[in-house]
Amino acid sequence: MHIIPDPESDPEPEAVAEPETESEPEFDTDSHESTRVQFGRELRKYRILSGFTQRRLCIAVPLAVSHLSMLENGHRAPTWKLARQIDEALNLGTTLVDLLDRLDRTTSQVPHWFRPWLEFEPLSTSQRIWGALMVPGLLQTEQYAEAILSRSPGTTPDQVQQNVADRMGRKSILHRPNPPMLWVILDEGILHRPVADPEVMRGQFHYLLEMSENPWLSLQVLPHSARNVLGLLGGFTIADMPKNAPPVAYIDSQSTGDRMSERVKEIKRLEFLYDLIRADALSRSDSRDKIKEAIQRWTT
Repeated sequence: MHIIPDPESDPEPEAVAEPETESEPEFDTDSHESTRVQFGRELRKYRILSGFTQRRLCIAVPLAVSHLSMLENGHRAPTWKLARQIDEALNLGTTLVDLLDRLDRTTSQVPHWFRPWLEFEPLSTSQRIWGALMVPGLLQTEQYAEAILSRSPGTTPDQVQQNVADRMGRKSILHRPNPPMLWVILDEGILHRPVADPEVMRGQFHYLLEMSENPWLSLQVLPHSARNVLGLLGGFTIADMPKNAPPVAYIDSQSTGDRMSERVKEIKRLEFLYDLIRADALSRSDSRDKIKEAIQRWTT
């Protein structure tokens, strides 16, 4: 899956002007970023440390400058062949090949039906989220997530802890200088469903109130009184992509197949469904009051 069209072949290296020198960037490896984003950042780091401009590396490989730019920006997936070629051109031994192998092994620990979403979620500029049965992953506390993930049959305690850490790691996109705008609607049933002990439930809903104070989060509750049943078959997320790329959607399901969709017709249907659900949701102020009522119930 590609956000930017992937041509069959690349043209000859382009004569694109580029500064002769680049300042050495600071890098902080985040295992919860997509493979493309992390590989691209490391590729740029090693290119700069090796004293290569983009154009010089493209001549050595050879490779189109546009292709290299997309790799470094995380907009194009790396290949083993290209990683080996760049390692050789930059005299890195097997540095980039080993990095790609490590990233692929890390990704392989994630359920196959969720991996495509991890490629797109970090790139999203905004998300429209409908939570039908539980608090969405990006807004879960560690304790709430553990209560959910520990119920999966056959999961060992170590696997539960790793899964919780992975879910918490996804929230790093909310701490970026420019986090994606989240438009979240929760079914009122989530406020009543005993996923964990009362203390955990209170902590989760206090966290929702705290997060709702951020300017990039709009949080609403769909009340039982609305009698809106349109979204009861499951939750979903519609993510808007940068640079006019089409939106993608993640659909909650019991299926072990691919739950992510880029199909225009299906995304249009989900957008229409989301708007109908939102039309019956409480205002943000009334939604906060509804969550406060839930905290009081879980307290008493």
